[in-house]
Amino acid sequence: MGHDQPTPVAVRPEDARFGLDDGHGQPHGNGHGKTGFAALALGALGVVYGDIGTSPLYALRETIMAATGGVENASVPDTVVIGVLSLILWSLVVVVTLKYVVMLMRADNNGEGGILTLVALAQRSLGRARSHFALLLGMIGAGLFYGDTVITPAISVLSAIEGVKLITPALDDYILWIASAILIVLFVMQSHGTHRVATFFGPIMLIWFLTLGVLGIYHIADDLSVFRSINPYYALLFFRDHAGVALAVLGSVCLAVTGAEALYADMGHFGRGPIRGAWLYVVFPALWLNYLGQGALILADPTAVDNPFYRLAPPGLLPAFVVLATVATIIASQSVITGAFSLTRQAIQLGLLPRMEIRHTSEQTSGQIYVPRVNLLLLVVVLILVWSFRTSSSLSHAYGISVFGTMVVSSMLAAIVIRRHWGWSVPATAALILPFFIVDVSFFSANMLKLFHGGYVPVLLAMVLTLVMWTWMRGTKILFDKTRKTDVPLLELVSMLSKSPPVRVKGMAVFLTSDPETAPASLLHNLKHNKVLHERNVILTVRSADTPRVAEEERVRLSRITDDFWRVDMVYGYMESPNVPKGLAMLRKQGFKFDIMSTSFFLSRRSIKASPQSGMPMWQDNLFISLTKSATDATSFFQIPTGRVVEVGTQVTV
Repeated sequence: MGHDQPTPVAVRPEDARFGLDDGHGQPHGNGHGKTGFAALALGALGVVYGDIGTSPLYALRETIMAATGGVENASVPDTVVIGVLSLILWSLVVVVTLKYVVMLMRADNNGEGGILTLVALAQRSLGRARSHFALLLGMIGAGLFYGDTVITPAISVLSAIEGVKLITPALDDYILWIASAILIVLFVMQSHGTHRVATFFGPIMLIWFLTLGVLGIYHIADDLSVFRSINPYYALLFFRDHAGVALAVLGSVCLAVTGAEALYADMGHFGRGPIRGAWLYVVFPALWLNYLGQGALILADPTAVDNPFYRLAPPGLLPAFVVLATVATIIASQSVITGAFSLTRQAIQLGLLPRMEIRHTSEQTSGQIYVPRVNLLLLVVVLILVWSFRTSSSLSHAYGISVFGTMVVSSMLAAIVIRRHWGWSVPATAALILPFFIVDVSFFSANMLKLFHGGYVPVLLAMVLTLVMWTWMRGTKILFDKTRKTDVPLLELVSMLSKSPPVRVKGMAVFLTSDPETAPASLLHNLKHNKVLHERNVILTVRSADTPRVAEEERVRLSRITDDFWRVDMVYGYMESPNVPKGLAMLRKQGFKFDIMSTSFFLSRRSIKASPQSGMPMWQDNLFISLTKSATDATSFFQIPTGRVVEVGTQVTV
């Protein structure tokens, strides 16, 4: 996989289907050689494992509640506790360890992972004719991921703050206000970047996981029979003896594996080895021990089922434990917010969303970014969820659908990659993927029982976002096809200008276009209205490769048309940020003179009108037009100095 050559895909400057790095500024593939394995594994604890690491706060409690019909004071049979524990522990083994750590982390694109990486690999394998299916799956998966992104901060922070009830019941009425205040501060702080804070995330999460493990070991002695749950037979026995609640229980078991997608998505940030090492040697043992400790505590004291996690802590240490849990949930929330920023820029890169303002918040690490519009939308939705559902138990009903919907999509895309990209036979692909797919679908189906009890939230969000992405992709294609009908071949225009040259002015003009074979609209309008031509003219096309990054020596290609016309192709990977002036400056090594102070950049700004004959319904036309109006200015997106830009307006119907 790592030896495949990038396949550039032409993109329109107006579409901005390019230019996003990985969130940590790491080179692709083997870009971690200078950083020690232990340091990278420690960093992975803080960024990758925040979500799944805070699952013990609520996963076992909610699962046992589902098994007992939601009655907190109900008697909990030992067989239920052991069966539920076995289901949780083996879900961690099958879903996280085998599917993600062992299998999916091998499906990388030059070291990068994530659902949109699977889309890129699947598209490359299927070819253009059938690649729309993979892209549609990617849209659905991305939409569901956003659902996870808004639910995780809400349920994590709420579940942590609910621990104050055990310290003093007087604070019970203020839980929502405390949680809201923490969430507002968390989202406001995003604009300052996470570069400085991130160095503390790893050590804090290491303390968190060590605490989980130690408290688990401390309470396992309460009832050693809890070790029976290590035998998967008791998980199967639970399904046989409690068939009536099996689906409901399965819908809560999934809470223990939320955040598994981060293992794969953040692979390019830390490398496959450190992420695997952190899971196998720290996270997995700590989670397993903590769940065993909670189970033993419930077996010894059934009244502890109301909040087995916090009851693990000795009373004197409970306040400190609540503070540590709150910090851990904030880190977990930070992780998914950063993931939303990363997913957004990848979606922009793939042409699924319009341009948005992306701010770099670190001079040392180019990938530390902040997307204001996404940050604000996430905060609003998260606060609505907190005040609508009011408790972490209620929010848990909305959680699993988005998580396992994404996992089902990732399994389907992985099947395409393994069959077509790796070249495996159909029987071998089915033998590998089918067991995981069955598990994912089972969890997803179980969570569909929650559809009318909160599960509709991520479903509706995913439907809206998928519609938005499909509309943007369809609209940009219609716009491209319509404008192409009126385009003038570039070589034909250059020949005409050679025979009948207009007035010349000093300097260089750069005209951005998606199609290097046709004359840019900005060039035609400049000739039509200003009736002048610069001494040197560059037809610039920015392209997107289906690899995360492109080597510097392959970044820019220059070709001569005539003495005064040149073609420049600039290629960026889907995890890189486009910088047009910097790219043009690289041409100096090829003997091409470039001076930003004597260069003018010409861009087209289109005014789009709806048309009944566009190929889309009128409402979808209007949605596309509103999306184009919301797109961030291309000048800042390409990092072109505003004083060097000339924008030419045109009107187009779609």
